[in-house]
Amino acid sequence: MSPRPGLTFDTGVLIALERRTQRATEVYRAAADGGALITVPTAVIAEWWRGRTDLRERLLAGVRVELLTPQLAKVAGEAMAAVRKATLVDSLVMASAATRGDIVYTSDIEDLVRLQAHFPTVRILQI
Repeated sequence: MSPRPGLTFDTGVLIALERRTQRATEVYRAAADGGALITVPTAVIAEWWRGRTDLRERLLAGVRVELLTPQLAKVAGEAMAAVRKATLVDSLVMASAATRGDIVYTSDIEDLVRLQAHFPTVRILQI
């Protein structure tokens, strides 16, 4: 049996979890119950964070925060150069997921689908 893929969450998923939307909550619980690793790049936290709350702290405690390394920054930068209108955070999310073979969850599927041309192995699902 092959290992279960991990998940990478973008900013929209963290917002959806904070708002306690049904789909985001179901995905998060299923991943946690199934032992799947959930990764959130640090740039996503910067885009999402608007001050400390107990809920935000709990959400962060339930995910693996990926630090920005020079290698990850280079891969994301190359994606931005290759994909018109790609943003830094979206490029980092896709680069991060590509390094592990993760599935990306997003609320903004169109932007990430454009980046999929540069990261063809990354599967993208919408919250």
